[in-house]
Amino acid sequence: MPESRKYTEAQKQSARKWDAANLDRISIAVPKGQKDVIKAHAEARGESVNAFLNRAAQETMQRDNAAPGASEGQTEGK
Repeated sequence: MPESRKYTEAQKQSARKWDAANLDRISIAVPKGQKDVIKAHAEARGESVNAFLNRAAQETMQRDNAAPGASEGQTEGK
């Protein structure tokens, strides 16, 4: 079994600094049980949950922009 890698505090701080400068964070709430469904779906396609959600958002925005009005009338949470 491979050894788990130990990170120094300086490495952790450097990673946090890079993240803060280069990434935006979004927290989402999903119905109970949906997190496991999303995780299983992503894993089945060889993706992380983060990669899957980023891809899903990008594909939805591209589809919506290609067909203006396609998502009109939809409200948040529906």
